Formats: sequence, C-alpha cells, structure tokens
Amino acid sequence: MKVIICGAGRVGYGIAERLAQEGNDVSVIDTQASLISAITETLDVSGHVGHGAHPEVLAKAGADQADMIIAVTLFDEVNMVACQVAHSLFGVPTKIARIRSQSYLAPEYSDLFSRENLPIDVTISPEVEVGKMVLRRISYPGATDVVRFSEDRVVMLAIECMEDCPVVNTQLRQLSELFPDLNATVTGIYRDGHLSVPSSQDELLTGDLAYVVCDRDHTRRTLSLFGHEEQEAARIVIAGGGNIGYFVAKAIEDHQPRTRIKIIENDRERAVLVADKLRNAVVLHGSALDQKILMQADIENADLVVALTNNDQINILGSVMAKKLGCKQNLVLINDPSYQEFTKSLGIDAHINPRAVTISGILQHVRKGRIRAVYAVQHGSAEVIEAEALETSPLVGKPLRETDLPDGVRIGAIYRDKTFIRPDGNTRVKAKDRVVLFAKAEAVRHVEQLFRVSIQFF
Repeated sequence: MKVIICGAGRVGYGIAERLAQEGNDVSVIDTQASLISAITETLDVSGHVGHGAHPEVLAKAGADQADMIIAVTLFDEVNMVACQVAHSLFGVPTKIARIRSQSYLAPEYSDLFSRENLPIDVTISPEVEVGKMVLRRISYPGATDVVRFSEDRVVMLAIECMEDCPVVNTQLRQLSELFPDLNATVTGIYRDGHLSVPSSQDELLTGDLAYVVCDRDHTRRTLSLFGHEEQEAARIVIAGGGNIGYFVAKAIEDHQPRTRIKIIENDRERAVLVADKLRNAVVLHGSALDQKILMQADIENADLVVALTNNDQINILGSVMAKKLGCKQNLVLINDPSYQEFTKSLGIDAHINPRAVTISGILQHVRKGRIRAVYAVQHGSAEVIEAEALETSPLVGKPLRETDLPDGVRIGAIYRDKTFIRPDGNTRVKAKDRVVLFAKAEAVRHVEQLFRVSIQFF
C-alpha cells in the first residue's frame, strides 16, 4: 500500500514506523528539513521537505499512486487542505486528517467533512480521544489501561499482578475451571520487558502486566480477582483546564454529578472561561506545582489527581507532589516517551500517552480486512483488534481448537447478537461475529488475511 503522511512529528513518525515495518510504501512530508532527515535516516521511508498541502510537493511524494493520505501536521487547516488537494487533483481514495479545533467538529457542522464539501473520510480529534481515555481510566480504578470494543460491551483491561494477587502461580486453564462463569480471558502478558501471548498452560507471576479481555459487566469482578479493590474516585483534582481538562470535567459533571471536581489552571483567562462553562466544579487560578494552590484544592482529601497540562514536567512533578500531600492516586498525561520508562519509580500510578491513543485511532482505518477497531499496546509490540468475521474467513465454522491460528494471536472474546461469548476450544465462529483478539506486531498481517474479503464473497 502506498501511503503519504503529512507531518513528521511524534504522531507522524509513529505511524510511519508502524507502516514501514509492515512493508508499505511510505512517503513523509514536512516543512522542517531536520525532521525529514531524522525520519529517513532511521526508517525505510522516503522524505520530502515542503508544505503538505502544496500540489507540487504531493506530486513529488507520489500522490497520483497513493492509496491513502494521513495529514497529521500541527495545523488543522493544512491537514484539511492537504486532503482536499489529494482528492481533487490526485484522486487519493482514503483521506485521514487530525483536527484539533473543536469548532470544526461541532455537531451542527457535521456536513463540513462530506465528499461534496471537504472530502475527508476520517477525522481524528486527539483531545477528544485522550479525554475519553482519561474517563475510562477514572471509571476502572486498578487498571493501568482500558479500551472498549463491540458497542462498549467488550473491555480490554491491563492489570498489574501485585504481591497479594490471588491468581498468580496458577495455570490459566485452571482459572477457567475455578471461575467458569467469569467472562474474562488473559490474552497477553508483559513480563520483564517482554510481551508474550500465553497458552492455557502458562501462569501469571507477581509483577506481570496482564492484558485481559472481558465482558463489560464482569470488569469489577475481574479487577477484584486480580487483587484490585480500589473504589471509584469521589473527589478529583484536575491539573490543567485546557481542552482535555475541560472535556473530562464536563463529562463527569454530566454523567457523575455526585463526583466533586476541582480544577487548577495557570492561565487566568482560561480559568475564568472554564469556570463560566462548568456548573459545579471549583476552578482555582495557579500552578499545579504551587503547594499552596494544591492545599487550597484540598489535595490531602482527594481520591485522585489527574494531570492534564501540556507540560510533561508539570504533570509529573505536580502529581508526585499531590501524592506526597495525601492524594490517594494519580493519573498523568505524558507526551515524551522517554519519561514513560520511569513513571513507576516516581510514584505515578498510571499514565496516558496521547501519541499512542492517536496512532491507534488511525491504525484502525489503515488495517486491511473487516477491522472495526485497533488499539496498540507496549509501544506497538502488539495490538488488540476487533474484526468482523465473513463467511469466507477460515475461522468460520470449525471449532477453534481445529483452527490454525497464527502464532502470537489469542482470541479474547466473540460478540454475537449483542451477547458476549468467552471462547474455548469448542467455540465456533459464525459469519458476522465480531472477534476481539490480541496479536503481536509480527502477526498483525496474518490477522488481516483472516478477515479480508475473499473473491468468493461476491
């Protein structure tokens, strides 16, 4: 597949890295020569210095042969025009744009990105996607990562196995025998820096991070089984009243009115604006690094501090300080991957990588076959994938134990007629089933083949 990526920043680099590893023909465009030099030196991609919306630059990048353009520059308008030019002049079939400004995405302007107006097939809003991720983390205390699939009925939880975890040193098949009515399957294990797909004979050890696919109605019980009994936060302090902070606070006000929210915002004008828009939240003007401001926010009695400023250092230091002052838990937004490696040693309970969230949203539309959702874990070492089974799929009809699944793949759930099915060796996949599975990066292309439309389908 020929793909053009406009923007060689962190997100553009991440997408280019994934697509190049999978053997795609990738061209990257950016106005900064240093970024193009860096990406072409480290990845098997072609680079072009120039403006991503200019026709001659797109032409040099091979737009006339491109299957897809992914516009992820820092500027919404450049992304939109790049897609328009790619459509009008070069007939590029699939156009994806990152759009940050919420005014473009307002429901009353939903026709803006239609084929007749601005022909963009997919818009990705990082702030909204990250905001939703923050809300999911708040809803499932004890999980270090949370993603929903299949009309929100299937949930993937990343759960750390603590010393008092009841399920350690027990074979996974025994867990199924001990808890036959628990709709949950361990699909991946991250241990000592290595990610693996377990078999039924494998065991969980203390310190493991288990990727568990479960029924939405069984999430609390699953977390409890892994030794996590944390209660949902009733008092939350949000550091940062920007787009993400406001989105999170507004959603909590609308859906969890009993939760007390306090926001710390360093910009006075923004603090006033946010205070006017929210009904019940208390907004404090000041820095999340100011101990007096934290005390004014009653941080010693808070259940959770969520650090969502656009500065990693403030997020990290502010959340560490908040815990020192008595806050029970913290959740931190971290952009720089180099900081993410030592969060645990600093006392950070959970963190969110905005780049990973955005890349996962884009990969969903890059994947071939009937792929409905994708979420990358452990810096792209594996993906949790939701795919629709077609009549021609080799998965359909036979018991799973007789199916030749690719190495590095484990099926976590089947969603059929609004019902969760925990798979075992006797389970048969039917056409139109949604299959949620865990696949290591090297197995993803085999998964795509399993769910591609065969010529027999027509």
